[in-house]
Amino acid sequence: MTAAKTIDINCDLGESFGPWRMGDDDALLAVVSSANIACGFHAGDPDIMQRTVALAVAHGVAIGAHVSLPDLQGFGRREMAVTAAEAYALTLYQVGALHAFARAAGARLRHVKPHGALYNMAARDHTLAAAIARAVRDFDPSLWLFGLAGSALLDAGREAGLQVASEAFADRGYREDGSLQPRREPGALITENDLAIAQAMAMAREGKVRAVDGSIVELQADTLCVHGDGPHAVAFARNLRAALLAADIVVAAPGADA
Repeated sequence: MTAAKTIDINCDLGESFGPWRMGDDDALLAVVSSANIACGFHAGDPDIMQRTVALAVAHGVAIGAHVSLPDLQGFGRREMAVTAAEAYALTLYQVGALHAFARAAGARLRHVKPHGALYNMAARDHTLAAAIARAVRDFDPSLWLFGLAGSALLDAGREAGLQVASEAFADRGYREDGSLQPRREPGALITENDLAIAQAMAMAREGKVRAVDGSIVELQADTLCVHGDGPHAVAFARNLRAALLAADIVVAAPGADA
């Protein structure tokens, strides 16, 4: 009997700050299997981190550190010139901060995922990617590293001896080389629910996505990212999970049985 296919649904959470609120984290945590929790550099603060970890524990969702460049005003989406040593230190700093909250809640970290500009930079810059991977390994070699499918970050993670999860995006446009279309370009965000669900299912079942130029790109999808900051985020996450389950695809975090 063929084993059922398993895929993870991850979401960027804990992105509120002080009295300002972003997204419905509680509702999303009832749907997703992995939570990438902001660590204070692009979003979040100590109170939000503690609250989001507690919610993730209550929902049985895998906890991950969503590490970023130090760019609170720009939400971590502006590229910065950082050295490999700086990337190592900022990754270790943020992972350590979230680990403290997880440990206090009787839980543990399961993965690390860079955010925004740092994610895209590490996808193409092997030196930067290697620094991030080393920081994750030096903190805890059992942690999974999430990165863009086919990217330098996943290569660096494997070279560092980490378990890696190839990430695909349901609601983002892809270029013909497998990179994400920049947000500033038309078509970078797929806003139609049915189109995003169809793209996600093609990636989950067939390992393929249609690029913006019409070509077909092959990619591995171990984890599907849904963004938690849109007005229809919860409904979309629910629809995606339902579509996966209807296709006999199990939704679970990487290494959930470990």
